[in-house]
Amino acid sequence: MGNVLSVVIPAYNEERGIAQIIERVLAIRPSLGAAGVDDMELIVVDDGSRDQTAAIAARYPDVRLVRHIVNQGYGAALKTGFNKAQGNLLGFLDADGTYPPEHFPALCQVALAENVDLVVGSRMAGAESEMPLVRRIGNFIFANLVSLVSGQRISDSASGMRVIRREALAKLYPLPDGLNFTPVMSTRALHETMTVREVPIPYKERVGRSKLSVVRDGVRFLKTIIWTALNYNPVRILGGIGVALVAIALLIGLGIVGLRLSGVTRLGPGGIISVFLAGLCAVSGVTFFSLGATFNYLVSLFHKEPIRQGLFGKPLFKRPLERNFGWMGFLAIVAGLILGIGSFGFALSGWPVERLWFWLLAAAMAILVGLQFSLFWLIIQVLDELSSREIQVVQDLEGRPCEG
Repeated sequence: MGNVLSVVIPAYNEERGIAQIIERVLAIRPSLGAAGVDDMELIVVDDGSRDQTAAIAARYPDVRLVRHIVNQGYGAALKTGFNKAQGNLLGFLDADGTYPPEHFPALCQVALAENVDLVVGSRMAGAESEMPLVRRIGNFIFANLVSLVSGQRISDSASGMRVIRREALAKLYPLPDGLNFTPVMSTRALHETMTVREVPIPYKERVGRSKLSVVRDGVRFLKTIIWTALNYNPVRILGGIGVALVAIALLIGLGIVGLRLSGVTRLGPGGIISVFLAGLCAVSGVTFFSLGATFNYLVSLFHKEPIRQGLFGKPLFKRPLERNFGWMGFLAIVAGLILGIGSFGFALSGWPVERLWFWLLAAAMAILVGLQFSLFWLIIQVLDELSSREIQVVQDLEGRPCEG
């Protein structure tokens, strides 16, 4: 049948702009041929509108109208449209006239020529844009957040104009029903190691009142991006928090050690708070990082895929850091015991306790951190063995290569 583009337009109370966007989409049919698209269908999903949106869309014989009885949400309307679509390429854009359907041929050409799973029309890639400053800042923040948690660069994580290969939906789903549909799609696509390309598009101010709440939907975007990333690579987020906390603890600890070595034996209120903060950050940081690494093994078991390694997109060391938790824990415990026993020895020999409390505290912290490392190392060993169990079963059943 050739390549068919199914364009889905979700519409909720868009009577002021729906006719114009329908006519603009239908007008691109002749130009799709040069991009390798043989045919196009247009699906309008009326998401429980209370105005004349559905009636206006029904006037166009080339439009396939699908109606929700009640409003179910932006993402829900798109998923309904995808379910009804027949094309091998699925495109979508908003009904408010902000996105240019005239750029669909360019998006389709990239999808077909480069065999790309997801092509995003980027409003942040340099093309002319009328996006309000507040939303531009928000999109910049969310795009960089998605890039950070996925390890791949993307300039527009929430664009509402895209072209997707139908077979890619299985990897992208499940997706939410609300306006956070697009940032979650971006986050999931990058974590699924799908091929994603961005094509610059211009952006116009919408016709009618925007349904996007900067604060409410911004918080929802943030939560769903982080939650989606945690479902794929927990150590990227939890490990990052852990590294930051440990760095704070080390900086405070080095400052206090410097004071001790310079002869300062008494700490004021600020110094006491700093010591407390350093201890809290050290234990919490190790816990966060260790939990993140452990969760990565659990995620690997669930997805039945290789364990994702590397806090910053690729491993910093030849051997994953969590594989070193065993000897790191052992050394920390030994160092803590030596420091603690030595401090007790000095106390028995007559040293005043105000000169020893810091070293006793450091010894206790080292032992606690060492125990954490050791326990998480044991957990990770068990999870690693479970993750490789299926491979070992197949090897044992098939046998090893031999002669005779």
